[in-house]
Amino acid sequence: MLRKLPRLFLFALLGCCFLVSISSTGREKGPGFAGLTVHEWGTFTSIAGEDGQAVEWSPLTGATDLPGFVEHFRTPQFKLGLRGTVRMETPVLYFYSSQEEQVSVNVSFAKGLITEWYPRATRVGPSSTELAQWSLFHGQTDGSIAWDAVTVSPSLRAQFPQEEKNSHYYAARMTSATPLSVKTPAREQQEKFLFYRGVSAFQAPLLASVMPDGNVVLENHFEEEIPNVILLERRGDQLGYRIGGALPQKSILARPELNGTVEDLGRELEGILVAQGLYQDEAHAMVETWRDSWFEEGSRLIYIVPRGFVDGILPLEIRPAPAQTERVFVGRMELVTPATENAVESAFEASDRKTLEKYGRFLEPILQTMIAKETNSQRAAKLREYLNTVYSALIEQLWNKH
Repeated sequence: MLRKLPRLFLFALLGCCFLVSISSTGREKGPGFAGLTVHEWGTFTSIAGEDGQAVEWSPLTGATDLPGFVEHFRTPQFKLGLRGTVRMETPVLYFYSSQEEQVSVNVSFAKGLITEWYPRATRVGPSSTELAQWSLFHGQTDGSIAWDAVTVSPSLRAQFPQEEKNSHYYAARMTSATPLSVKTPAREQQEKFLFYRGVSAFQAPLLASVMPDGNVVLENHFEEEIPNVILLERRGDQLGYRIGGALPQKSILARPELNGTVEDLGRELEGILVAQGLYQDEAHAMVETWRDSWFEEGSRLIYIVPRGFVDGILPLEIRPAPAQTERVFVGRMELVTPATENAVESAFEASDRKTLEKYGRFLEPILQTMIAKETNSQRAAKLREYLNTVYSALIEQLWNKH
């Protein structure tokens, strides 16, 4: 019997190691259930001007990529007149719990306005009275949104709203997050997450100055390092990117060679997002949500926004407090490079609407940036003509919508 003890002990020890291995693997692949866990991802979109700072622009157009059941501040047409430096796009809050929980959620938005959300919120600010005196650029009133009673339930037989029309919105559901419901006076709304968007006038933590050779000078103006930066360029079917890594203060990224693929870049981004704290399925859902937009025509920086910056611009309060909260935001900064200038100017000269449509809502700030640094008066006048056509199209759109 004594001779058998070491072998039995060895088997027990191996069994314990096996269980520890399973537990560890589970944590890597997905959520554990030691209390309520909350994960959030979102995007801050801006465009760099001549001095590298985020410039004022009109980030919203008449078209929407959102389903019809999503709610809007006032009306969808109201947003057409909004101008800001940053478009906050599609933050989603995921909840994970092994038992039913009821939570309240409140988000403030510095110098901002919440423009879309789902499910129905309890409150969205500023109120109509505050809005009458509110100025986006003076930051007199911060925006906010609150859900007072959100039920998070793993046993919920969720029936998420769905429309026949395709939308990037649905990709965010491709996770193992616990379903949730919000009861309204009319009905109960169910979803896989809390969703909201907005516009603000804050300055991005990153400055990006484009050099004549297409290289980009990066400056981090926040006290925390920017965890990772990617310089991306797409021209037609060709794509290239350069991963710069962490940015403590200042660096230069060389213009990438156009020898990459969307698939490779997507995998790189997912790995970066997981390293910042997202689960693998959340990272995949985020990349799939923004694949067409992040990888579209033009040049841009994709960077991880420091957590401290996110918490300062977008304070989040959840009660009862979760055991763990992760917030991973991606900054997208459009760049007006020499290649972009040439493409836009050539398209205007040739009345090439197909090419101009690729730049969409960024056309106005691209032209403004080109005009600001142009020393040739004749060329500057021509660029102003092009800009006037953009303004005319926007005015016509506003008129038709109203």
